Parts: sequence; C-alpha cells; structure tokens
Amino acid sequence: MKANDKRIDWVEEPKLGLAGRMYLPLILGGLTTTSKHLVSPKVTVSYPDQEPEIGNPLIYRGVHRLNKDEQGRVKCVACFLCATACPAHCIDIIGVESPWPDREKYPESFVIDELRCIFCGMCEEACPVDAIELTSLYNLTGRSREEMIFDKEKLLSVYDATKDKEPMKSTQLGGTV
Repeated sequence: MKANDKRIDWVEEPKLGLAGRMYLPLILGGLTTTSKHLVSPKVTVSYPDQEPEIGNPLIYRGVHRLNKDEQGRVKCVACFLCATACPAHCIDIIGVESPWPDREKYPESFVIDELRCIFCGMCEEACPVDAIELTSLYNLTGRSREEMIFDKEKLLSVYDATKDKEPMKSTQLGGTV
C-alpha cells in the first residue's frame, strides 16, 4: 500500500495536557492505593500452624472422591463422560460389565492424575449419577508422582474420610441420592 491510499485512516496522536505530561497524578494514585493496603486488615494465615478457613466448602474445589451408593458400591457407571469432559485429560477409566442388575457397566479401574488436574470441576458437572465430586480437602501433598495418582481405592478412601464432614453435594443441593 502507498501512504496516500484512500483506504488508510491516519490517526493523529492526541495532544497531552499539563496533567498528562506530568507524572504527579500517577504517583499520587499509586501512593493512594499503597496507603489503602497499609491500613486494611491482614488476611495472611500462618499455615500449617493455623488452618485457613474455607468460606463455603460446597463451592471449593479440592481433592477428588468417588461416591458410594446406599449399598456401599461405587456410584460410577463407567459412562466415560467425566474423562471426555476433562480438559487436562487426567482421568482414565476401564469399564467392565456390571454384576448388578441396576447398571450395565462399572469401573474396574478409575485413575485420576492429580498433578495434571486443573481442578476445574468439569468432571463433576459431566457425571450423570454424581459419582465424582471435588471435596474441600486442600492439603494435597506427595513425595513422588506415583503418590499423586489416585486410583479407585484411594478415591473411595477419600469418600470414607469425608462422607460425614461433607455429605454428597447432590443431596445438599436438593437432588436425590
């Protein structure tokens, strides 16, 4: 294109006034923000000496758990919707034919790589039977990568550890068990 082409709209740089050419208004704005933070209450928690408070555990996204039904069986029906919805591709399921008459399949193997997980909650949203949930457990640590790969037994043990403190969300939100 040429400089005198009619399709080009030339924009003139705006002329700055006195306030725009001086740094004083910007410096005063920054000092105002800093002084507001100096007098505001501190929210720092000295973890692990002091446990942080989670405002609403219903909306917090922590460690996963596999829920159990009334008969103590895993609620998962191996439909693979959670693995399909997962943007991090951290869920692996191997489904087999179910020995129970109320479902076609159940997971022989259910594995979540917690190090790959971004804790977005898409697996929880995609599950049609509310089999997988994110709990309010936040202290997820491990010494090796293998410790951070949660298999079906470990996910069910998280359910056993949290079922009394955190009942299934579907029952709290008005759903059925």
